[in-house]
Amino acid sequence: MELKIYRDKQEVAENFSDYFVNKVKEAGAFHVALSGGSTPKIVFDLLARKYAGTVDWNKVNFYWGDERCVPPTDDQSNYKMTVEHLFSKIEVPKENINRILGEKDPVNEAMRYANLLEIDLDRVQGVPQFDLVILGMGDDGHTASIFPHEIELWDSDDHCVVANHPESGQKRVSINGKVINAAKEVAFLVTGASKAEKVKVVVEKTEGSEVYPASLVNPASGNLVWFLDEEAAAKLNQDPS
Repeated sequence: MELKIYRDKQEVAENFSDYFVNKVKEAGAFHVALSGGSTPKIVFDLLARKYAGTVDWNKVNFYWGDERCVPPTDDQSNYKMTVEHLFSKIEVPKENINRILGEKDPVNEAMRYANLLEIDLDRVQGVPQFDLVILGMGDDGHTASIFPHEIELWDSDDHCVVANHPESGQKRVSINGKVINAAKEVAFLVTGASKAEKVKVVVEKTEGSEVYPASLVNPASGNLVWFLDEEAAAKLNQDPS
């Protein structure tokens, strides 16, 4: 595990953007699972502004780690956010954008998307392997759309699962823990003081941490990077410098 701690959300986004672009440049075809959230939104803006013309977007294949079961025109859609902040500003082939169809029946869509991943990605011991999975973490320790109250979904036999938000009951389609941990690289983007308590628990594996899905992220490759701002890292037992 590698911890990268920066001053604020903007600095996290700038450094992650550079990291992402270097990964793409080093690769042939590059398969990435995107995350929703406020920090990825800044990342997408930066990628569009700084790298629209310098990255070969033809070789980047975009997927999502999770999606809310809403139409692609809904403001809650991770896909819509990515279109507005990235895809509308770069030249990327439409066939490289593989969205989760949030407007479809969730159970059928989870099966379809799992099948798509099996077709598109190399597999390791039967599990589709992304080059990079980008994750956020909620105040409750959830990641992708696997929440503590449904932590059994982490080890589901299905590569994609239907999850339920614990408060709203909103359905979501999410990749499972096996797919996350099969990735060549996993990167957490976590910012803000509200995340500090769970960052400490998850990173330091304190007693009881296993009830939080984010603590189960442990890619077999060993390549796990946390991009944190100082507020999110404030409770860690180490010098933030």
